[in-house]
Amino acid sequence: MVIQEKILLKDTVDDSKVKLIKIDAGQALKARLAAMGLLPGVEFGIINNGHPGPLVINLKGTRIVLGRGMAGKIFVRPVENLKL
Repeated sequence: MVIQEKILLKDTVDDSKVKLIKIDAGQALKARLAAMGLLPGVEFGIINNGHPGPLVINLKGTRIVLGRGMAGKIFVRPVENLKL
């Protein structure tokens, strides 16, 4: 069995599905992301990771746009067979 390493959200590719592992940021950013529903253990899809612009994710049917700075502080793990 291969255990997949955690990667930064900003390094993901379009149309991938991931699980949030850790947010390496201050309390203010953690609270802001939690208010949007981004908590450790949540699974979501990457809609658009177009460089150099913002990152767009699909969380429970809602599109959320995150800046590169935020995406650089969020660790995720790829997930297979996630239904959005």
